[in-house]
Amino acid sequence: MLAGKKIIVGITGSIAAYKAALMVRLFVKNGAEVRVVMTEAAKQFVGSLTFSNLSQQPVFSGLWDGNWTEHVHLGAWGDLMVVAPASANTLSKFALGICDNALTAVYLSAKCPVLMAPAMDADMYQHPSTFRNLNQLKKDGVQVLGVGTGFLASGLVGEGRMAEPEDILEAVINHFGPRPLHGKKVLVSAGPTREAIDPVRFISNGSTGTMGYALARQAANLGATVTLVSGPVALSPDGPWELINVNSAAEMFVAMTSRSADQDLIIMTAAVGDYQPVEFSPTKIKKADKNLVLELGRTQDILRHLGDTKPAGQVLVGFALETNDEEAHALDKMKRKNLDFIVLNALCDSGAGFGGSTNKVTVFGRDGQKQSFELKGKVEVAADILNAVCKTIQQ
Repeated sequence: MLAGKKIIVGITGSIAAYKAALMVRLFVKNGAEVRVVMTEAAKQFVGSLTFSNLSQQPVFSGLWDGNWTEHVHLGAWGDLMVVAPASANTLSKFALGICDNALTAVYLSAKCPVLMAPAMDADMYQHPSTFRNLNQLKKDGVQVLGVGTGFLASGLVGEGRMAEPEDILEAVINHFGPRPLHGKKVLVSAGPTREAIDPVRFISNGSTGTMGYALARQAANLGATVTLVSGPVALSPDGPWELINVNSAAEMFVAMTSRSADQDLIIMTAAVGDYQPVEFSPTKIKKADKNLVLELGRTQDILRHLGDTKPAGQVLVGFALETNDEEAHALDKMKRKNLDFIVLNALCDSGAGFGGSTNKVTVFGRDGQKQSFELKGKVEVAADILNAVCKTIQQ
């Protein structure tokens, strides 16, 4: 998505500097060449070694370190400058044209567009001088991202949180124009399903929906119009998608199949329950001395139905969570259900599967391709999966 793009990343003294590490990783993962400029205050929160490793480039932080004209060279080098977090102190310097450190010198030398993501305490953000500085920067042509509202490092709750790294990535991708899924429709399922036993009990699984939500956001970042069908999860419903909430496998079947015909890409990430109680008790089942025996019947196979009814040109992606003979089971599932790709998770791999923030996957294509990826955060895994899939959609 960002292949060949040169991005200058400015980092200032804010607790949100830790988020910049993921932001730089996402830029690099998406093909950008990144050079990081840090203020001395920023290094009080995250060391420069972190960013030199992530960017594979030296960090520029002192005007008198090495070549004192480095700020001029960097200013001419970048295609885009991203300052995140942008503290109240640095914003004021940018607005007034003060040049007293490496970052302000690069900003004044930059020949490229500039994007900033403010981060500060609520009281500082709401101060009239901060609004005055932000307005001045906007007049100067700087793109200023909005701040989030929530729990702040000071203990206050309010405005001032830095935009999330994924949102900054989306803004950067939008800045550079056309994206590989522009004009495409993508349907994603996420989370578990619940099969009710009685009004208070159900059968479900440990899926949190994190992988599906990451894929939906990444597809939107790539330009797609996204519909997200979600089982019950504890994730924020807000995102660049049309959200459809469901509970049972039957509800997900209707939601997916009723929207599948005109989709360019369907990604079936949801962990749909394979079985449901044959009988539902309309009242709570009371505890008794004897064991309770439940008869379970099969739920509708959503993925198989989508594969059987798949129109020409549509790309269908399934997931396989396996505990043994992983590759054989995944390839068999891809064939039986007429999939174009299947993404294998193996529970024997530490950090993979349900619940966590990481995953380790292998992507198989019906054309015989196989791509194995190391353990990564699920946002990065989503990028890996869609990078593989997009090549097929664009052909």
